[in-house]
This record gives sequence, C-alpha cells and structure tokens, in this order.
Amino acid sequence: MAQSDGSFDYQIHYFIKGDSIMFKNKVIAVSLTTVMALGAVVPMVDANAASVKVASKSSQKSKQKALYTYAKKMLKQNKDGLSSKAKIFSKSAFPTTGAASGYSDFLLGLKKQGYKFTSANKKLVKKNLVVSSKSDPATLANAIIGLQAIGVNPTKYTPAGAKKSLNLVSTLYKTSMSKQTVNVQSAALVAVSSNKTFKQPSKAKFSKSSLSLKIAKNKQSNNGWAYNNTAASVDSDTTSTVVNALTMSKSKNKTVTAATKAGRSYLKKHIYKSGAFGYTYAGKENPNANSTAEGILALATNKTAFSFINKKAIKSGQTATPLKAMFSYVKSDGSIKGAYSMVLAYGQVSVATNAYHNGSYTSKLAYTFK
Repeated sequence: MAQSDGSFDYQIHYFIKGDSIMFKNKVIAVSLTTVMALGAVVPMVDANAASVKVASKSSQKSKQKALYTYAKKMLKQNKDGLSSKAKIFSKSAFPTTGAASGYSDFLLGLKKQGYKFTSANKKLVKKNLVVSSKSDPATLANAIIGLQAIGVNPTKYTPAGAKKSLNLVSTLYKTSMSKQTVNVQSAALVAVSSNKTFKQPSKAKFSKSSLSLKIAKNKQSNNGWAYNNTAASVDSDTTSTVVNALTMSKSKNKTVTAATKAGRSYLKKHIYKSGAFGYTYAGKENPNANSTAEGILALATNKTAFSFINKKAIKSGQTATPLKAMFSYVKSDGSIKGAYSMVLAYGQVSVATNAYHNGSYTSKLAYTFK
C-alpha cells in the first residue's frame, strides 16, 4: 500500500517517493508492493513444460519457516532486517507516517503465516502510526490494511494523542482521487474493497465503481499501466497492482472487465524465462523477489491461472515456476537476497506464499479480510 510520502507497499520491488520509484540502486520517475491479478491465462503448447522446475513441498516448508522466524525477530526488535539499525515503527524516523515503507504488507504477511499479535505488538504500531483526517490517500490506504492485519478496526480507530476515534475508511472515501497516480488510486481501491463491511459514506469523492473505471481508462496501448500514464513506462508491477485492484472492486462495467483482461495479457507476456517477474532498466532485465511475489499474487486471483504458480510453464522455454523462482531469493536465515528493505520484501513474499495455499485454489484474494 502507499504511504504519505508516496510509497506504495504492494506493489513491489520498489517504493514510491513523491514521483520517484526507488529501486535498489536506481531511481526512475514514477508514483503503489502490491498487487496483482493475472486472471485467466490460456495454456500454451510448450515443449519444455514437462521440464519446468517446481518448488517441492519440503522446500516450500523450509523457506516458509525461515521467513517466519526471521520476520518475528524483526518485529520483536523493531528493526528492518536483523543487521540493520533502521526501525520499522518510529515517529522520529518517519514523521509523516510513523512506519517504514511496506509496513502494512509486513504485518499482513505475519498474519497470513499465523502470527498472533500481542498487546505489546499492537501498542508499538498504534503509538507510532501517524494518521489523521488530513492524511493523504496513500497513508490512509496503508493504515486500513495494516490495522486490519493486527486486528484493529480502521473504522473506529483512535490515533495516538487523539481524543476522538476516526473512521479511516470514510476519510479515504472523502479524499479526491482526481490528481493521484494510478498506483495510489489502486491502493485506495484495494483498501476500500478489502472488507465487505466497509460502507461508502455520503459526500464521498468516489465510489468503487467510479474509481475502477477511472483506473481502467488509463490503460496504455500495450495493455499495461504506468505510474505516469505513458506506454513507454508501463511495467509489470504497476500493471499487476492495477489488475488486482480492478478485480477486488468486483466491477461488472464492460470497460473495466475489458481492461482487466488486457492487463492479464500484458502480464502473461512479461514473465521472464527464469520464472521470475521484474523490471527493465536501460535495456537490462532485473528479476527480483518482490516483483515475482506480485506475479504469484496475480496468478492466484484466477483458477485457470493458479496452475501456473507451481505446476505449468506460462511460456515456451520457461525453466522454473514463479514459486520456485521466488523462493530462490530466500536465504537459509530467512532474509531475502537483493532486498533494499526486508520489511517490504518479507511482506510481499509471505503474502504471495500464502496466496498459493499449498496448491489449493481459493477465490478469496490476499488483501480481503471479510
């Protein structure tokens, strides 16, 4: 989800700051890790499908255990990686949000792995989280997901130092989306769609149907989406985030459904032969754990596409499944190779792992609580 500084947790091997996407050692203009709907994919005749490498049940179990053990230590120590001095939750370090980029996915990842948040855990989050009626939509969207992950109702939330409770969902609905990037619009759509009990208030600036249509209309000629709405900047992360958001909205509008289908087509074409997803910069492919996690989340949104997570190849010449590729980035200690932020990396990888449900398809999407 996105933060007040413009960062978006879903989504992603990057974080967004203002209008810049920060990669591990690159900066590209942009504005969302995320998340992610490939939907129906028509199987292709693949002579190499039989040889595609899959993640075995034993390797899945060991990787999940390592991830979970590492993340629990991170939360206990409130550190972004056990060798880092950076905090996960800190008002002084993050004055506009109170938490590191990716915190909502981090908390959701722990929840998905069965973690039971203690009173001390909840206190740590609540005393540091910076959110108010004046917060931007990115910050509100992140808080709505993060608070639900730890079992706190975002419609009746009392921010630290406040005397009255605040309905973050209503506050988000009353925030204009007209000048927001497609990444932040998608974050907002996912947040308000994450719980069926959430109600659209009177005087709302948008509805799920109007926002999904606005997002759909920003599809580019190559069937993907970009932070700046140009075909040249389209990438798999943003496209996955958008398609996931449109799917969660459950819109039946023909423009929306057609755009969603087109986005799935784009994603199908852009998986790397290694089985990973990534971004291309200066003509070079950069596969990574975060983007691959988003790809898995995308595949998990549709029953037909689900089989491509760890059973079949999507394209000819593909050497490994996305699940196998993603786990190749997980080290024995549970840290993730190449991650600039363990908070975001753990969150996305663990949520994607849960979306696979040990091989059992479910129509309940990863960011859905009720």
